[in-house]
Amino acid sequence: VQLQASGGGLVQPGGSLRLSCAASGRIIRIDDMGWYRQAPGKQRELVADISSSGTTNYADSVKGRFTISRDNAKNTVYLQMNSLKPEDTAVYYCYADRPVYYNDYDEPVAVRDKWGPGTLVTVSS
Repeated sequence: VQLQASGGGLVQPGGSLRLSCAASGRIIRIDDMGWYRQAPGKQRELVADISSSGTTNYADSVKGRFTISRDNAKNTVYLQMNSLKPEDTAVYYCYADRPVYYNDYDEPVAVRDKWGPGTLVTVSS
């Protein structure tokens, strides 16, 4: 299972960006999917996550501005970010919690989690 994120970039304060993260491989199911971020000099923090049934969870700092969603058929999670602030500047990492997939021997395999390589979001005028 591999995760690939896209959609990062430079945006002015008050602007919007939409991040996407697609999981590839012979996936059977994924429990939670979500996004963390890490700003320079700070610890990685949870931004938002979403269960396979659609239950969402947000960091207080992004509530009302960010919306997480997922397409289970495409094994893809999205993060719509509106009203962006300079303090949202960070590398954003997507993850898939407990993915189950078929290995080369057509056996179901479960792993703890998988992470994408990160995408940089810069909010600046």
